[in-house]
Amino acid sequence: MVLHGAVPNAVGRLGSLLETFLPWLGAVVVVLLVCALVRRSVLALVALLLPVAAWTYLFGPLLLPAPEPGADELVVVQHNVSDENGDPAATARALAGAEPDLIALQELVSPALEVYAGTLAADYPYRTVRGTVGLWSKHPLTGARPLDIKPRGITEEWNRGLRAVARTPRGEVAVYVAHLPSVRVGAGGLASARRDESAGLLGDAVAAEEVPRVILLGDLNGTVDDRALDPLTSRLDVAERGVALSFPAAFPVARIDQVMARSATVRHIRALPATGSDHLPVAARIRLG
Repeated sequence: MVLHGAVPNAVGRLGSLLETFLPWLGAVVVVLLVCALVRRSVLALVALLLPVAAWTYLFGPLLLPAPEPGADELVVVQHNVSDENGDPAATARALAGAEPDLIALQELVSPALEVYAGTLAADYPYRTVRGTVGLWSKHPLTGARPLDIKPRGITEEWNRGLRAVARTPRGEVAVYVAHLPSVRVGAGGLASARRDESAGLLGDAVAAEEVPRVILLGDLNGTVDDRALDPLTSRLDVAERGVALSFPAAFPVARIDQVMARSATVRHIRALPATGSDHLPVAARIRLG
C-alpha cells in the first residue's frame, strides 16, 4: 500500500491497475486478521499492526465525519448521466434535490439534453453545453469555451471538455467539466493510453488557467490514487473527507467521478442515490474562503 508507486507501469500499466483498487488492499488485512484470530497467533496479530497503520494513514482521514457547513462554501454535483438513461427528467430532479450551486453532466445526447435543460431551467438559469458535457449554474457564467482534450487517433467528432467562469458571491471561479476516455481491463492489463493522454492535456489546460480559483468536475475514468491522473492531482487538491464510490452504480467499487480544486478546499464528498445511469452522482462541498 505504501510503496504502490514502485510498481512499474511499463507492462500492462500494472501500477495504475493496482492504484485503482488501492483501498481494497485493506480487505486482505481483514482476512489475515481473521486467520490470526482463528490460530490465536499473537505474533501474527502484532505483525498486522503495520499494514493496519499503513491503511489508516492513507485512507483513515476520508472516514472522518463531515465538517460543519460554512457560509463560504459552494455545493457542486458531478454526474455521468449515461447516454442510455431512460428517465432524464427524474435524474435531473434528483440532482437538483441536493441543492447544489453547480451541476456538471457528461454523456449528454439528444433528445435527453433538451429534457435536462428544461427540467433544470427554473433553478439553474445559467448553462453551457459543449459536445456531450454541460454545466448548469445558479450563478452567472462567462467565458465559456470548449477544451481540446481529444487524444490522437480519434478522428470522429469528439468534444468532451469545457471551461467557464462562474461569478459566485465569493468571487470568480474557473469551472472545468471533463469526460476522459474510458479504460478497459483485459488479459494484457489496463488499456488506458487514451485516458492518460487526455489527462495530460487537461492538466496543461488547468496549469495555463489565469483565474486563481479552479474547480474541476468530471468523469475522469480513474481514481485519485492512479498515477495517470498526476497531471491533475499534482495541480489540484482532492477531497479531504468522504469516500463516495461511484462506479459501477449497481455495486460501486471505485470513485472515478471526481471533484478537485485549486485555491479552494474540497471539504467533503459523498455519493448520491442511484439514478438511471451506470454511475452514481457525487456531491461535494467546496470552501472558497
